[in-house]
Amino acid sequence: MTRAIQAAPTTGQDRLTPALGLLTLVLMLAGLYIGLTSPPDVNQGTLVRLLFIHVPAAWLSYLAYGGTGLFGLLYLVTRQRRYDRLSMSSAEMGLMFTVATIIVGMLWAKPTWGAFWVWEPRLTTTALSLVIYGGYLLVRSLIEEPERRARVSAVIGIVGTLYIPVNYMAVEWWRGIHQTQTFKLLGGIGFAASPAYGIALGVMTLAFTVLYFYLLRVRGKIAAMQEAREEREFEAGLPSGSAEVSANG
Repeated sequence: MTRAIQAAPTTGQDRLTPALGLLTLVLMLAGLYIGLTSPPDVNQGTLVRLLFIHVPAAWLSYLAYGGTGLFGLLYLVTRQRRYDRLSMSSAEMGLMFTVATIIVGMLWAKPTWGAFWVWEPRLTTTALSLVIYGGYLLVRSLIEEPERRARVSAVIGIVGTLYIPVNYMAVEWWRGIHQTQTFKLLGGIGFAASPAYGIALGVMTLAFTVLYFYLLRVRGKIAAMQEAREEREFEAGLPSGSAEVSANG
């Protein structure tokens, strides 16, 4: 019973999570309004507005994969199970928003490149992340012992963060048809799109950042409840003498 209590401690009323959800909604609506009322691109027309979803979704996937590694490292240092739950939750979001990035990118690629998918460096490394973090979640499902599962997952999550700089720099290190970074961070900060789209993209990127923390808290709470249930089921399966000791202890 002690381990179940540690897995899901009792807390007071949570005001932060709904506040993050409300802030996400407000920022999303504002970003979409600014984006939809922005002028069409000279070459791509209204198609360029996919930028306001594609880039923030890619950013959120980076943020989530980084969180997977960070929370995994914190677990290894502290051995607190909540960090393992957050690491898993972050990996799930990374996968979800990588898929979203790919889908929006394909809708953008067909009319501009003539194909939904091209095996060029940026896209290839993006697909590789699905293998890395899909493997992360698969490994978690195959290991039943919680502490060992958390340790192995943490190592995979930390190593997996190497994907972020490789994917970001793929358009610089290898020649491909994918455009260079929209937000350039190395060699001087720069914005590769028209200044007219800067505000909309900035607001949407902020909205997706807040969305990450909102979903992280929601998924983390669900994971804590699932873990507590697993603990109760484990203790219910113990021999009757042990169960009585646990109940009376």
